[in-house]
Amino acid sequence: MSRAAVRSRASGARRRARHLYYRARLNRLLGRTRRAAELCQHALTHCDYGRAYRLLAELELPGADYLRVLSRVHEHVRPATYVEIGVAKGDSLRLLHKDTTAIGIDPQPRLARAPGPRQKVLAKTSDEYFAKHDVIAELGGQRVRMAFIDGMHHFEFALRDFINLEPLCAPDSLIFVHDCYPLDERSATREQHTAFWSGDVWRLIVLLKKHRPDLAIHTIATAPTGLGLITHLDPSSRTLRQNLPALIAEGLSISFDSIAGRKAEALNLFPNAWDRLRGLLS
Repeated sequence: MSRAAVRSRASGARRRARHLYYRARLNRLLGRTRRAAELCQHALTHCDYGRAYRLLAELELPGADYLRVLSRVHEHVRPATYVEIGVAKGDSLRLLHKDTTAIGIDPQPRLARAPGPRQKVLAKTSDEYFAKHDVIAELGGQRVRMAFIDGMHHFEFALRDFINLEPLCAPDSLIFVHDCYPLDERSATREQHTAFWSGDVWRLIVLLKKHRPDLAIHTIATAPTGLGLITHLDPSSRTLRQNLPALIAEGLSISFDSIAGRKAEALNLFPNAWDRLRGLLS
């Protein structure tokens, strides 16, 4: 096929996807949310159409997005200490209360503004940071009261981050994990094939449910790709650390098909409603 023919074919696919997307928007306005979601999914069979993914996320995970939910959590909990992995531009760091002592970790932070007076951001990988730093000492002798894992979109990175964070926490600390509820298989792969991409962090939830039933695990239904919340922590547990290679191998063996028809059950989906969520924070 000639280059011109390839371009023409791609252009046609994008036009069809765009047409379906606008039909989906109309159906949403008319209150036909199920039909709107079907049209978004149909649009995505033609091409990687980002607006269809974003609309599908809003339809499948309605309500406040993850940043607004985290903002309400910070207002309610006001954690004394906080650790964030995967700072990027600093959007979630800016949600912190002024009295929170915070550490941000990112190999290539791109902060839009300077950190606050009680915040510091280190340009390191999380593995390197935890191996070389006394985190509790850097937090003024206090344990981590709240953490947010939003680094690499591969489950084993999130798993290692959780393993490193839990011993630094108190039993009633909160650990949030981004990207735990994928919209479809294409955007949930280990390698990025779509602009809208959550990776395979969802595998972390499956593994923790199986191997750490003592934890309280919920995936809050926040757009765009869910927000995991792990509570009832056990800082003394060594189960995950001692079995890390086997857990990674097991995680890689879990197929998306095993959760595709039952995502809400498999990933412990929790309503995105503040009156319900507030109860998990006690």
